[in-house]
Amino acid sequence: MAIPLYQAKAEFFRTLGHPARIRVLELLQDGPRPVRDLLAAMEIEPSSLSQQLAVLRRTQLVTATREGNTVVYALSTPDVAELLRAARRILTEMIADQGELLAQLREPAASEPAV
Repeated sequence: MAIPLYQAKAEFFRTLGHPARIRVLELLQDGPRPVRDLLAAMEIEPSSLSQQLAVLRRTQLVTATREGNTVVYALSTPDVAELLRAARRILTEMIADQGELLAQLREPAASEPAV
């Protein structure tokens, strides 16, 4: 029996629910990178990075190719980068709305005496 689409989507977004995995995907937006470059750009233990890369490979968000002794990772599709850009736009709008609310809260209300 096939799983419902909403459940598949939930599992997909759970995969994206780890900061290290998001950071890897962000770094790969600029193109393929060897593991050593990913390690240098992140504050993470090699074993932890390996674990997170395995999750991303299993869910087919990234691909891995071997070049000699080096493993190079890349996004599996440009849609992954587009998803990250969409998330950035959504977060920007959310934060902007919060900033507007904060500005309103800091303004003294007409019926309240100035402190």
